[in-house]
Amino acid sequence: MHSTNWREVITFPLGARTAKPRSKGLTMVIDKGMGLGETRDLLQINYQHIDFIKLGFGTSALYAEGTLEEKIHLVQSYGIDIYPGGTFLEVALWQNKLPEYLGKCKALGFTAIEVSDGTITLSEEVRERAITMAAEKGFRVLTEVGKKNDGLDVPVQALAEQAVCDLQTGAYKVILEGRECGLNVGLYDAGGHMADDDLQVLMDYIGNPASIIWEAPLKIQQQDLVARFGPDVNLGNIPPREVLAVEALRVGLRADTLQLAINEATVAK
Repeated sequence: MHSTNWREVITFPLGARTAKPRSKGLTMVIDKGMGLGETRDLLQINYQHIDFIKLGFGTSALYAEGTLEEKIHLVQSYGIDIYPGGTFLEVALWQNKLPEYLGKCKALGFTAIEVSDGTITLSEEVRERAITMAAEKGFRVLTEVGKKNDGLDVPVQALAEQAVCDLQTGAYKVILEGRECGLNVGLYDAGGHMADDDLQVLMDYIGNPASIIWEAPLKIQQQDLVARFGPDVNLGNIPPREVLAVEALRVGLRADTLQLAINEATVAK
C-alpha cells in the first residue's frame, strides 16, 4: 500500500507547520450544530489540523438527550479541546450561575471555557473571577475581547489592555472577536479588512502574536493573517467544511498563498 505522505514528494511552499500538541498555529472550529456522523467525518479527515472545537453560542443546551456527552467524548478521543460558546457563559453570569455553569461543564466533559462579554457588560472583578474559577477547575481558559454589536466602536487600545489583563490573570489565549460573519466587528471593517494602524496598536501591547486567536471566518482574513504572521498564526471561527482549505492556505498549497512563496523566492534571487 502506498504511503499518503506527500511530504516525501514535495515541500510545502510556506514551510512546515508546528505539530500537535502545539501552542501556536492553532485552529479553532465553530460548530453550530453538527450531528454525530458529521463530527466523526470531520475528525477522521481533519483531526491533525484542529485544536479546538467551539459549540457556538448556547447550542450546548439544545442537544437531544445523551448526544452532547457522546459528542464531547468523541472530540476528546482525538485529543482536541471542546468548549461551549462564550455567549452561553454570558447567560450564566447574567443569571448569577457561574459556579453551577462551570460544574455542569466539568461533569459533561468539556475541556475548555470561553470567558467573554460580547453582549453583556462585565466588571473587571467578575471577569477575573470567571477566569480564575475556570482555571482552578482545570479548564483551559480562552477569553474574548470585543463586542458582537455591528459597528460598536470599542477603542483598540481598550481591547489591547483587556487582552493583556486576561493573559496576566491566567487565560491561555485571547480570542479577538470576529463573529461568524467577519464584517464590521472587532478590528474588521464593513468589508472584512483589518486596519493596519489598529493591528499595530494591538501588537505593541501584546507583543507575541501567538497569544491571540484571530477569529477569521473569511478567506481574505485568513490569507491576510498568514501573510502577516506566517503559517503558525492562530485562527478561529473556521467553518467545519473549510478546515482543509484553511490548512492548504497556511502552507502555500492554495494559489493565494502559493503566490506569496513565489514572490518571496523571486525577491531572494
